[in-house]
Amino acid sequence: MHPHTHAHSSAVLAAGADAMDDRPEERMTESESNALVVDPPPGASALEEPAPAAHEADAEEELIPPFRPSPEPTGAWKMRWALGIGGWALVVAAAYAGFGVNLNPYLSLTGLLVGFLVGLTGMGGGALMTPILIFAFGFQPTMAIGTDVAYAAVTKMFGSWKHWRQGSVDVPLALWLALGSVPAALAGVAAVTYIKNNYGDLINNILYRAIGSALMMVGVLLIVKVVMHVDQRHRRENIKLTTRRKLATVGLGIGCGFVIGLTSVGSGTLLAVFLILFYPLTTDRIVGTDVFHAMILLTITGLAQIGVGNVDLWMVAALLMGSIPGVLIGSQLTVHAPTRVLRSILAVVLFLSGLALLFKA
Repeated sequence: MHPHTHAHSSAVLAAGADAMDDRPEERMTESESNALVVDPPPGASALEEPAPAAHEADAEEELIPPFRPSPEPTGAWKMRWALGIGGWALVVAAAYAGFGVNLNPYLSLTGLLVGFLVGLTGMGGGALMTPILIFAFGFQPTMAIGTDVAYAAVTKMFGSWKHWRQGSVDVPLALWLALGSVPAALAGVAAVTYIKNNYGDLINNILYRAIGSALMMVGVLLIVKVVMHVDQRHRRENIKLTTRRKLATVGLGIGCGFVIGLTSVGSGTLLAVFLILFYPLTTDRIVGTDVFHAMILLTITGLAQIGVGNVDLWMVAALLMGSIPGVLIGSQLTVHAPTRVLRSILAVVLFLSGLALLFKA
């Protein structure tokens, strides 16, 4: 190319670049520049601005609560975890040395086993504990229900804190559920107390049938939950609650709350299945919202059960001494466990336990 022509072309290109730089609609403002997360690489042209679609995606991403999973276990983490379990064992030993007369070591072992299964499978704690207290330890149904609710409330506190820190809780949804479930659960407790005070031993047969039916229902729902899959398109942000959905959520809370207040069964599985069916949430947010709501519901219901005298606090303490380390150990092994098989076995056990309670009635 002729040198004169080459110089002329360069001048034209430079003038065009200057003209493009002078156009106000394409110049990057100071606020846009500050909004960038990653600085452009050295030598990048000022014309290489992010596409509008990228800005929209970033804005959309900001609406999604950050999911902060627990860090991968390291050597130091495992050491702290082992020291924590060892320290808990010393606390339990000291408690039994000082208050052993009031505690039942077999209940602590039962709590360890049930807690381990809950940590391993993520479900079945309340449903499994109530029939064990009735069949293995001879608890009256009212005492078994109250003790189980109080015990489960404490364990849910640890789980709900973990899920809340991870950002896997839809708090508005949990509160709308609690708006229906808490009054209904208290109504269930009041109904049991009224029948117990006015009709005496009739309450046992009523509760055997109620708990047995609830256990069989939860057993069936567990199988349903095992075979169900959450749609991958479900969202990780809080779902939009229209007036209609709010009313439906409160209604769902009323139904589940009354069953839980009456029988203590289903605070996890019963509600989780409905969340999977009718709410477009990802799996981690279904579990986190379910656990957070259960913490609210069981805490208030547990206080009501304590108020009417249906809770043996020493037995609750014995259960917790075993269940807390059991949940921690089970949760660490859940990745390596055949979870679907264990949940299926748990479903069969719950169904048969419910059948046995119906025969007992």
